[in-house]
Amino acid sequence: MHGGGPARWRYVAAMTHPTDPLARFDLTGRVAVVTGGSRGLGREMVLGFARQGADVVIASRKLAGCEALADEVEAETGRAALAVACHVADWDQCDALFEATYERFGRADILVNNAGMSPLYESLDDVGQELWDKVLNVNLRGPFRLSSRFATRMAAEQGGSIVNISSVAAVSPTPVEIPYAAAKAGLNNLTISMARAFAPKVRVNCIMPGPFLTDISKAWPEAMLEGLRRTVPMGRGGEPDEVVEAALYFGSDASRYTTGAVLKIDGGAVAPPA
Repeated sequence: MHGGGPARWRYVAAMTHPTDPLARFDLTGRVAVVTGGSRGLGREMVLGFARQGADVVIASRKLAGCEALADEVEAETGRAALAVACHVADWDQCDALFEATYERFGRADILVNNAGMSPLYESLDDVGQELWDKVLNVNLRGPFRLSSRFATRMAAEQGGSIVNISSVAAVSPTPVEIPYAAAKAGLNNLTISMARAFAPKVRVNCIMPGPFLTDISKAWPEAMLEGLRRTVPMGRGGEPDEVVEAALYFGSDASRYTTGAVLKIDGGAVAPPA
């Protein structure tokens, strides 16, 4: 029989949980791995994690970009930063990223599957097997392999968090991005299934961005930008740093009871699916 009454349990709760909710966003002593981490949304998440106290692993296909950001992270925050060349479509390179992380830091607490691609094509008839495989491999196969490796180790040790970066194309696809949208829909599904597979020690969640004004957007025609101003309820595209707080929430103890969630960040551009 439990004794002490309500007063005792209020005392226990107060001692167990910090009174400052912002303290749960502290990542001191944690290690965060971000694919596609040298530019765009990935770069902002790397900086956000490091500013909150995490050491970071920056992975992308181009090592020079990762190294440049690693130097910036260490100079600004004093946190350790490891640059790793990794093409996530390649199963062996995913495994090498996993090994490099544990060789350097001995742990991983956060994995962000951010690397993605959506090549242009003239018509659906022009989408060949090579393009299809490339898009599916980067956007879906890579996150599957990395999540499987990292989450298995996290679950056996201190636990952790996987954050997938999807797209509103997963729920509102257009004719110009069909392979990409199919892959991102798969990533949403993967989020839910892996959340169930690795609970309770590993949380798996997903951020589903809409149009963001990353470096890629500099090539967008003015007509497209004007379209955003007219059709997005917030009247604009997102700024890259506007994804950071969501990533910090999912990566930190602030989301300790959240798993299998898909969070849409798109300025209201896409209505939620029925």
